[in-house]
Amino acid sequence: MRVIITEFMDESALAGFAAGTDILYDPALVDDRPRLMALMHDADALIVRNRTQVDGALLEAAPALSVVGRLGVGLDNIDMGACAARGIAVFPATGANTLSVAEYVITAALALRRGAYASNAAMLAGEWPRNSLMGAEISGAAMGLLGYGQIARAVALRARSMGMTILAHDPMLPPDDPAWQGVERLDFPDLLARSDVLSVHVPLTPGTRNLLDSDALAAMRPGAVLVNTARGEVIDEAALAAALKKGALGGAALDVFATEPLTAQAAQVFAGIPNMILTPHIAGVTQEANTRVSALTVAQVRAAFENKE
Repeated sequence: MRVIITEFMDESALAGFAAGTDILYDPALVDDRPRLMALMHDADALIVRNRTQVDGALLEAAPALSVVGRLGVGLDNIDMGACAARGIAVFPATGANTLSVAEYVITAALALRRGAYASNAAMLAGEWPRNSLMGAEISGAAMGLLGYGQIARAVALRARSMGMTILAHDPMLPPDDPAWQGVERLDFPDLLARSDVLSVHVPLTPGTRNLLDSDALAAMRPGAVLVNTARGEVIDEAALAAALKKGALGGAALDVFATEPLTAQAAQVFAGIPNMILTPHIAGVTQEANTRVSALTVAQVRAAFENKE
């Protein structure tokens, strides 16, 4: 079996492959499409994160490919229809980074609500901005979850333990599902209007693209904070920047962007906004999560081949 791995992972997990497996681990391949295309001609398995585009052209260059392992959970960089047509199995590392993303959301919510952790420059300049840094507590606030899947439920568990009220909107989850216990199920407009913290947990689909546009952002509670660890395209970034600049929202934490990596040109829309946290798609990437995700992906790819044989 020949396995090609195009993005970073915990290298110790590679020992989980069967003896004799031909492994090409090269995280630089994600940025060298021509070389990757040339190497795919004899690949039996491909392991990627979110940046490698597993599209029709790549699949056509890989006649032997039968398994794709995803070091994460989002699948919008993988043409699932084309994989299904070819009989190529796709394995996301479901659940392996849930804890890391949930902790990121809570951390971002705390930082944005308190608003007291960006004062280094003022302090070092001899200022004492005590009055202007009087933020808000998270206890007693409403955590709104846009989408209520596994990660959102992990956020809810932690937010509830900190005294927050849990609100959620998920039209795909049946009203009688036991997961709704202890959660107030709302429609989209009510979720926007009542959330002090709005955390995004929906996949990117035609229906969720730019779901949080200028109208939706204007409908949010004044001073509310927004955290996005899902997909950048769910939010109209220019509309969000405008809402923050005019003080309609209390802050935002973005771990995902419409353009990744975030280019200098794409980043310009966020210039001059102090109440923002921008991170490079690392909510689900902690040392522990990387170990779990890598081990699970290797195990799934290996099992797929062993079952096939």
